[in-house]
Amino acid sequence: MPELIFPGPEGRLEGRYHPQPGKPDAPLAIVLHPHPQYGGTMNNRVVYNLHYAFHKLGFTVMRFNFRGVGRSQGEFDQGIGELSDAASALDYLQAMNPNSKHCWVAGFSFGAWIGMQLLMRRPEITGFISVAPPANMYDFSFLAPCPSSGLIVNGTADRVAPPKDTHSLVSKLREQKGITITHEEIEGADHFFRDDEAHMKPMIDLVQSYVRRRLTETSR
Repeated sequence: MPELIFPGPEGRLEGRYHPQPGKPDAPLAIVLHPHPQYGGTMNNRVVYNLHYAFHKLGFTVMRFNFRGVGRSQGEFDQGIGELSDAASALDYLQAMNPNSKHCWVAGFSFGAWIGMQLLMRRPEITGFISVAPPANMYDFSFLAPCPSSGLIVNGTADRVAPPKDTHSLVSKLREQKGITITHEEIEGADHFFRDDEAHMKPMIDLVQSYVRRRLTETSR
């Protein structure tokens, strides 16, 4: 998969790009990684698996390192600069694929928070995947209204982002009209879905079946 260096707001950003050969109108997906100050990178296992899940479904996919991570320039900016990084990455992906009609954003943990902010800025985003959104640490009240339907997945044994906070986020979002929030839980999974067979694989299977279903529907 080609390594990619592209311009961000604070200098260059490092990414991985996985196109669909011979399909210039393939849908696009961008995958956002967890918190940079707690070891989050684009090679995180959840992010890596989400990347390939989208690619297998026929998407042209990109993941990248936020500022200050890996070979990406700049330094951590409390989420403000990271949102700008995500917007730049989406701009770059769209510029490389001008014939694509659909775009999805997926994020894990801190990346889920950034991804849902990106939704608010970019009306062209068709759907979202939020894995283990840290609703206990970050304010998600900006999602008023949430502009597109999506899937929220968490583990029942998540101690970093406790399920009760995820439940209250989901119930708030479900009060909104015109969108559908699908919520799934992986029994016994921690924040990182450490057990490949028991937790990671079922989570990725859920994501793939959700996205596959959405691709066959015409509504948001």
